[in-house]
Amino acid sequence: MMAQLERETWNVRGILIGITALALAACATVEKLDAAGDVHALLIAIRDGDQATFDRLVDRPALKREIEDRLVAEARKDSRIPAALAAVLAPSLAELAGETMVQPGVFRGVAEYYGYDPRTKIPGPVAISAMLRKLPDGRVCAVTKKDGPCLLMFTEAPDGRWRLSGFEGELSMLRIKR
Repeated sequence: MMAQLERETWNVRGILIGITALALAACATVEKLDAAGDVHALLIAIRDGDQATFDRLVDRPALKREIEDRLVAEARKDSRIPAALAAVLAPSLAELAGETMVQPGVFRGVAEYYGYDPRTKIPGPVAISAMLRKLPDGRVCAVTKKDGPCLLMFTEAPDGRWRLSGFEGELSMLRIKR
Protein backbone atom coordinates (compact mmCIF):
# COMPACT_ATOMS: atom_id res chain seq x y z
CA MET A 1 0.00 0.00 0.00
CA MET A 2 2.79 2.42 0.93
CA ALA A 3 4.70 1.61 -2.29
CA GLN A 4 1.62 2.31 -4.40
CA LEU A 5 1.05 5.65 -2.61
CA GLU A 6 4.69 6.57 -3.21
CA ARG A 7 4.39 5.71 -6.95
CA GLU A 8 1.23 7.80 -7.24
CA THR A 9 2.96 10.72 -5.53
CA TRP A 10 5.83 10.46 -8.02
CA ASN A 11 3.35 10.24 -10.90
CA VAL A 12 1.58 13.38 -9.71
CA ARG A 13 4.93 15.17 -9.34
CA GLY A 14 5.92 14.07 -12.85
CA ILE A 15 2.66 15.35 -14.25
CA LEU A 16 3.06 18.69 -12.44
CA ILE A 17 6.65 19.04 -13.68
CA GLY A 18 5.48 18.24 -17.21
CA ILE A 19 2.65 20.78 -17.04
CA THR A 20 5.04 23.42 -15.69
CA ALA A 21 7.54 22.72 -18.47
CA LEU A 22 4.81 22.94 -21.11
CA ALA A 23 3.51 26.20 -19.65
CA LEU A 24 6.99 27.73 -19.70
CA ALA A 25 7.59 26.53 -23.26
CA ALA A 26 4.22 27.91 -24.32
CA CYS A 27 5.11 31.34 -22.88
CA ALA A 28 8.31 31.45 -24.92
CA THR A 29 6.46 30.26 -28.01
CA VAL A 30 3.66 32.81 -27.57
CA GLU A 31 6.25 35.58 -27.13
CA LYS A 32 8.12 34.49 -30.28
CA LEU A 33 4.82 34.20 -32.18
CA ASP A 34 3.86 37.74 -31.11
CA ALA A 35 7.24 39.00 -32.27
CA ALA A 36 6.95 36.99 -35.51
CA GLY A 37 3.82 38.89 -36.54
CA ASP A 38 5.73 42.17 -36.37
CA VAL A 39 8.83 40.66 -38.03
CA HIS A 40 6.56 39.44 -40.85
CA ALA A 41 5.08 42.92 -41.26
CA LEU A 42 8.58 44.44 -41.26
CA LEU A 43 9.77 42.03 -43.97
CA ILE A 44 6.80 42.97 -46.13
CA ALA A 45 7.49 46.69 -45.52
CA ILE A 46 11.13 46.19 -46.54
CA ARG A 47 10.14 44.22 -49.65
CA ASP A 48 7.51 46.78 -50.67
CA GLY A 49 9.48 49.88 -49.67
CA ASP A 50 6.64 50.86 -47.29
CA GLN A 51 8.28 53.65 -45.28
CA ALA A 52 5.32 54.24 -42.93
CA THR A 53 5.08 50.61 -41.79
CA PHE A 54 8.88 50.34 -41.62
CA ASP A 55 8.98 53.40 -39.34
CA ARG A 56 6.29 51.92 -37.04
CA LEU A 57 8.26 48.68 -36.67
CA VAL A 58 11.74 50.14 -36.14
CA ASP A 59 13.08 51.65 -32.94
CA ARG A 60 14.88 54.29 -34.98
CA PRO A 61 16.78 55.94 -32.09
CA ALA A 62 18.12 52.59 -30.79
CA LEU A 63 19.03 51.26 -34.22
CA LYS A 64 20.59 54.54 -35.34
CA ARG A 65 22.60 54.80 -32.10
CA GLU A 66 23.94 51.26 -32.56
CA ILE A 67 24.94 51.89 -36.18
CA GLU A 68 26.55 55.22 -35.24
CA ASP A 69 28.53 53.62 -32.38
CA ARG A 70 29.80 50.91 -34.68
CA LEU A 71 30.77 53.40 -37.40
CA VAL A 72 32.67 55.55 -34.87
CA ALA A 73 34.46 52.47 -33.52
CA GLU A 74 35.43 51.40 -37.05
CA ALA A 75 36.73 54.88 -37.88
CA ARG A 76 38.86 54.94 -34.73
CA LYS A 77 40.36 51.53 -35.59
CA ASP A 78 41.31 52.60 -39.13
CA SER A 79 45.03 53.39 -39.08
CA ARG A 80 44.67 55.55 -42.22
CA ILE A 81 42.62 58.09 -40.27
CA PRO A 82 44.43 60.15 -37.61
CA ALA A 83 42.86 59.66 -34.17
CA ALA A 84 42.13 63.38 -33.71
CA LEU A 85 40.38 63.59 -37.09
CA ALA A 86 38.33 60.46 -36.34
CA ALA A 87 37.32 61.92 -32.98
CA VAL A 88 36.09 65.12 -34.64
CA LEU A 89 34.53 63.81 -37.86
CA ALA A 90 33.32 60.32 -36.99
CA PRO A 91 30.36 61.31 -34.76
CA SER A 92 28.96 63.73 -37.37
CA LEU A 93 29.49 61.31 -40.23
CA ALA A 94 28.02 58.50 -38.16
CA GLU A 95 24.94 60.65 -37.39
CA LEU A 96 24.41 61.28 -41.09
CA ALA A 97 25.08 57.66 -42.03
CA GLY A 98 22.85 56.37 -39.22
CA GLU A 99 19.95 58.48 -40.46
CA THR A 100 20.55 57.42 -44.05
CA MET A 101 20.93 53.72 -43.23
CA VAL A 102 17.70 53.24 -41.29
CA GLN A 103 15.53 52.90 -44.41
CA PRO A 104 13.62 49.99 -46.02
CA GLY A 105 15.81 50.04 -49.12
CA VAL A 106 18.97 49.68 -47.04
CA PHE A 107 17.61 46.72 -45.09
CA ARG A 108 16.59 44.98 -48.31
CA GLY A 109 20.15 43.59 -48.49
CA VAL A 110 19.75 42.13 -45.00
CA ALA A 111 16.40 40.60 -45.99
CA GLU A 112 18.14 39.04 -49.00
CA TYR A 113 20.75 37.53 -46.65
CA TYR A 114 17.84 35.82 -44.89
CA GLY A 115 16.61 34.59 -48.28
CA TYR A 116 13.87 37.13 -48.98
CA ASP A 117 14.17 39.00 -52.24
CA PRO A 118 11.36 40.92 -53.98
CA ARG A 119 10.17 37.71 -55.71
CA THR A 120 10.18 35.53 -52.59
CA LYS A 121 6.91 34.75 -50.84
CA ILE A 122 7.39 35.82 -47.24
CA PRO A 123 6.33 33.05 -44.85
CA GLY A 124 3.67 33.65 -42.24
CA PRO A 125 4.27 34.43 -38.58
CA VAL A 126 4.22 30.77 -37.46
CA ALA A 127 7.08 29.87 -39.82
CA ILE A 128 8.97 33.04 -38.90
CA SER A 129 8.61 32.29 -35.17
CA ALA A 130 10.66 29.12 -35.70
CA MET A 131 13.54 31.32 -36.87
CA LEU A 132 13.45 33.61 -33.84
CA ARG A 133 15.62 33.04 -30.80
CA LYS A 134 14.69 34.43 -27.39
CA LEU A 135 17.61 36.18 -25.74
CA PRO A 136 18.27 36.37 -21.98
CA ASP A 137 17.63 40.14 -21.96
CA GLY A 138 14.06 39.70 -23.28
CA ARG A 139 14.77 40.60 -26.89
CA VAL A 140 14.41 38.17 -29.76
CA CYS A 141 16.73 37.83 -32.71
CA ALA A 142 16.27 36.46 -36.21
CA VAL A 143 18.49 33.60 -37.37
CA THR A 144 18.76 31.74 -40.67
CA LYS A 145 19.36 28.39 -38.98
CA LYS A 146 18.95 27.07 -35.45
CA ASP A 147 22.51 27.75 -34.29
CA GLY A 148 23.13 30.58 -36.75
CA PRO A 149 24.18 34.10 -35.87
CA CYS A 150 21.74 36.78 -34.77
CA LEU A 151 21.76 39.72 -37.15
CA LEU A 152 18.50 41.48 -36.39
CA MET A 153 17.39 42.18 -32.83
CA PHE A 154 13.82 43.00 -31.85
CA THR A 155 12.64 44.59 -28.60
CA GLU A 156 9.09 44.68 -27.33
CA ALA A 157 7.89 48.27 -27.05
CA PRO A 158 5.46 49.52 -24.37
CA ASP A 159 2.63 49.38 -26.92
CA GLY A 160 3.20 45.62 -27.37
CA ARG A 161 4.77 45.88 -30.83
CA TRP A 162 8.12 44.26 -31.49
CA ARG A 163 10.47 46.75 -33.11
CA LEU A 164 13.77 46.28 -34.90
CA SER A 165 16.23 47.68 -32.36
CA GLY A 166 19.60 46.21 -33.27
CA PHE A 167 21.74 45.04 -36.15
CA GLU A 168 24.75 42.82 -35.51
CA GLY A 169 25.66 41.96 -39.09
CA GLU A 170 28.47 43.39 -41.13
CA LEU A 171 27.95 47.08 -41.77
CA SER A 172 28.78 46.43 -45.42
CA MET A 173 25.40 44.64 -45.67
CA LEU A 174 23.67 48.00 -45.19
CA ARG A 175 23.57 49.31 -48.74
CA ILE A 176 20.81 51.00 -50.66
CA LYS A 177 19.01 48.44 -52.82
CA ARG A 178 16.53 49.48 -55.46
